Amino acid sequence: MATRKQSPSARTFIRANTELKSPYLVPEIKLHLSDDIDGLWVKSKAEVGTISPWLPYWAFAWNGGKAVARYVLDHPELIAGKHVLDLASGSGIVAIAAAKAGAASVTGNDLDPLAVKAIGLNAAANDVKVTVVPRDVMGRAKPPRSHYDVVLAGDVFYIQAIARKSRPFLERQAKAGALVLIGDPGQTYLERDKRLEMKAEYQFPHNGELYQYRVRRTIVWELKPKQPPA
Repeated sequence: MATRKQSPSARTFIRANTELKSPYLVPEIKLHLSDDIDGLWVKSKAEVGTISPWLPYWAFAWNGGKAVARYVLDHPELIAGKHVLDLASGSGIVAIAAAKAGAASVTGNDLDPLAVKAIGLNAAANDVKVTVVPRDVMGRAKPPRSHYDVVLAGDVFYIQAIARKSRPFLERQAKAGALVLIGDPGQTYLERDKRLEMKAEYQFPHNGELYQYRVRRTIVWELKPKQPPA
């Protein structure tokens, strides 16, 4: 019974507890956003029950995602006509940017049921189409689609356990020929090595209580495929 009521209550909860607005540096996109991560999490547990055991990452525009979204919007030639996967989509900001840049198809991925609904609401608010895959795609031998031209990872290296799964998955995508772009706001579990090529750098001002420092340098990296030994 709880499962049947999940979808409409999730949408109602998101609309009631967020404001539709554009995040810093990405005025082209509107998202359902909040300013209180702890308060929203308490509300989600109290009002929506077990629908979201995770913190409400979907209700905030994180710096890694904003950076990748900005880079994608500024370089639509990398995306136009391509099949795109956005890993750990959260609010869907990166997926929406890819759709606005002219992607042939965009697949967003997140495990949080509230995030899945938020991505749908945010995509609709921006008049774009994003297909959401609500399951773990990183542990599978193949992603949902047989091949993606572009794989985007705005914010996936902030937790060590997720980082350990993300890097091998992204390595496989790069090896298969995909363009892999990673957002890096610093102080993450991203191993920086010579196969990461810096594509852009952004400076973000203080973002409420989401980050410790008032200005956070954020880099967009391209992950190059591992070359066979000479």
